Formats: sequence, C-alpha cells, structure tokens
Amino acid sequence: MSFDNIKQSDVEFVEERMSQTMEQDKEEKALVRKIDLYLLPTIWIMYLLSYMDRTNIGNAKVAGMTKDLGMDSNQYSISLIVFFITYVLFEVPSNLILSRTKPSIFLPAIMVLWGTTTCCMSQVKTYHQLVALRTIIGVLEAGFAPGVILILSSWYKKNEQSKRFALYIGAAVLSGAFGGIIAGAITENLEGAHGLRGWRWLFIVEGAATVGWAIIAAFILPDFPANTKRLTERERELAISRLEADNVHSRTEDSARLTSLQALKQSVTNWRTWILIAGYMVIVGSSTLSYFYPTLVEGLGYTSHMAQYMVVPIYAVAFVCVGVTGYFSDKFPHHRGVIIACWLAVSMICAVVICVVYNYTARYVLLVFMAAGLWSTNGCSLSYAASTFGSMEQETRAVSLALVNALGNLAQIYGAYLFPSEDAPKYLLGFGVISGMCAFGVVVYAAAHVLLRKYIQK
Repeated sequence: MSFDNIKQSDVEFVEERMSQTMEQDKEEKALVRKIDLYLLPTIWIMYLLSYMDRTNIGNAKVAGMTKDLGMDSNQYSISLIVFFITYVLFEVPSNLILSRTKPSIFLPAIMVLWGTTTCCMSQVKTYHQLVALRTIIGVLEAGFAPGVILILSSWYKKNEQSKRFALYIGAAVLSGAFGGIIAGAITENLEGAHGLRGWRWLFIVEGAATVGWAIIAAFILPDFPANTKRLTERERELAISRLEADNVHSRTEDSARLTSLQALKQSVTNWRTWILIAGYMVIVGSSTLSYFYPTLVEGLGYTSHMAQYMVVPIYAVAFVCVGVTGYFSDKFPHHRGVIIACWLAVSMICAVVICVVYNYTARYVLLVFMAAGLWSTNGCSLSYAASTFGSMEQETRAVSLALVNALGNLAQIYGAYLFPSEDAPKYLLGFGVISGMCAFGVVVYAAAHVLLRKYIQK
C-alpha cells in the first residue's frame, strides 16, 4: 500500500471516529434532556409541596394556632422536634427500601400518606394531637428527601449534579415564598369559612394539593436507569454506560446486591461519610432559621398577615443565589468545598452583625443575605456528597446519602430551641449560635476541599 493510500485511510478512520463521537454526544444530550423532562419537574413540585407541608406549622403559629391550642413557646418547639426525631430515625431504612424497589411507586405512596395526615392536622383540638400527627408526618416524609438525592445521583454525571440539586433546593426556597403568600391569602380570606379558623384551612388546602400531585407523579416519575419503563432499552444502556465512564456506580439487573448490614458497615466505616455529615449538620442546623422567618419578621414590627408576605423577599433572593451557585458549582466541581465555605462565611458575618445592630431595616436586610448564604450551601453540599459517594455500590450510596441527610437534620432538633419567644426581639441566642456553627462549617468544608478533591472527577 502506498504512502498516499495509508494517509487517506488514516484520515477516513479519524473522520469516522469523530462522526461516531459526535453522534454519541448528540444521543447522550437527547437522553439527558429526556431524563430532565421526566424527573426534574416532577420532583421539583413534589419537594415544593413537601417543604410546604413541613414548614406550614410556622405560618399556622403566626395565624393563631398556638393561641387556639393553648400552647407556649416550649410546646411549639416540641411540636417541631418530634417531626425531626422520627424523620432522622427512618431515613436510612427508607432509602434501603427505595434502593430495592421502584421510586415511581414508593415516593408517591408515602406522599399520599403524609398529605392525608397534613389534612388531618386541621382537626386537632389539643397540643398532644398536634404532636402525634407531626410525629407521623416525620415517619412518612423520612423517605422523600434522601430518596430524591439517591435518584439524582443515580441518573446524572458528577459535573451535571449541582445544577439539578440547585433546582431541587430551589423548590424548597420557592415553597417558603409561596408558603408565605398562600398562608397569608388562606388565613386572611378563609378565616371563619365553614366555622374553621384560617390556620386550619391552611393544612387542608396544602395537604390536598400534596395528595393530588402524588397521584399524578406516579405516572411520570422514572425509576432507576436499569429498571425504568420510561426509556427504551438502548437509552437504558446509554444511561448506565455514561455513568460508569464517570466512575458513578449504577446497578444493572444482574448485579449482586449488598445486604442492608453490609451497606451500613461500608458506609459508617468510610471517613468521607463523616466529614460530609459534619458539614451538613452545620448547614441544616443553621437553616432552622427558616421555621422562624414569620416570627422574626413579625418581631420587626409587622402585623401577623403582613409578616407572612414580608418573608417572600427573603426566599426570592435566596432562590437567585441558589441557581447561580448551582451553575458555577458544575463549572468548577473541584471547588465545591471552597464555594460552600465562602457562603457560610457570608452567613456567619451577617449573624454576627445582627447581634450588634438593632435597627429593624438593617436586621431585615442582613437576614435576607444570611438566608441566601445558608440556602445556597444546602444544594451544593448535597451535590458535593452525591459526587463524592458516586463510586460506591448503590446500597452503600443510599445509606451514606441517607446518613448525611438524616444526621444533618438531627441538628434541627436543637435548632428548634434557638429562637424562644422570651428572647424577642433581639434573639441573641439564636443568631449567636448560628454564627458559631457557620464558623465551624467554614473550617469543615475548607478541610473537605483539600481531602476530597480526588473523589470528584469532572
């Protein structure tokens, strides 16, 4: 064969490989768009409703629930705490169940149950009844957040995850904003309708919306890449292969399954799990602030109904910051630890200044930026954990992600006591503790940036 023929053959080979690569990239982009279409809007609305059901007790408090039930500040804190106790205890078992079943069945089912229980909260007559129902909701919601984290980490490559987690957390942010608007509208316009107080209608309306969307979600939500019916066989193969190329373990139909004890042992003996748990506990513990937004804003001199609406700008700014953080976190996946540490530093500075500045307007502005920092770190820290655990077996990853979320939410138990009514209007205890937690978080995530970089591949 002549030199010219060899050269022509090489050119044709390169062109063929380039064509195959372009075709595969095009096919992969089409697959990601399809996954996004099925998965993201569905879980976005699910989480929006979930967070509204979880936090509407704060709006109900401002609307007169505690007065009607004869509750004091300590009893209100207990009604918050019982939710998190069962929520924490049942997260790992729930994720182990999810890893062995279908998300399209498991998640909508528990959603119907907690939505129904939320509706039942409208009928409580005593503090003890409220505590009992909040306990049940904690059990039922325990499987949702870690389940969604597991699903997102099972579908997306590491440099695709931060934007998706930002969208997921954005639902919680907007639910706070919409929750304030809806709570203000319901408690004001339905007050006394059919003999029910406005805060009771709040539970009915939001619980019914949750049940309705859960039924719809059962027909849309995809399962895991290997067993979903929403994709063709070729699309399932591509979904698995692209994750394997990114060092993300994805289960196939013939993969050996770890037992629950094996998965638990692998998770708790891995140091990566514990450093990310420590960091997330700081973020979630500080974020209990969100349960007191209406109370804090009301303490700035606004009426009960106006306090509901003045919460909206806090969430609006946070929503923008969450989106921007998610975008840049995927652009620079090796620097997620630094990004989180910087946002925690912003929140820490705001918390410190709030402790020494008592001007209402200044405190409100600082509260806005403090909340933006905390919300922005939330989604980024979850994508950081999901990427770090990507190479683990699916059952081990399920346990590790559930532990991060569960033990992180354990911080909300003591967080519920940070803003007692007797500390109004300065709330020095709460803001002081949050500033200290944020400072610790800066140290943790700066250390994580150094120690975990090799586990995050672009």
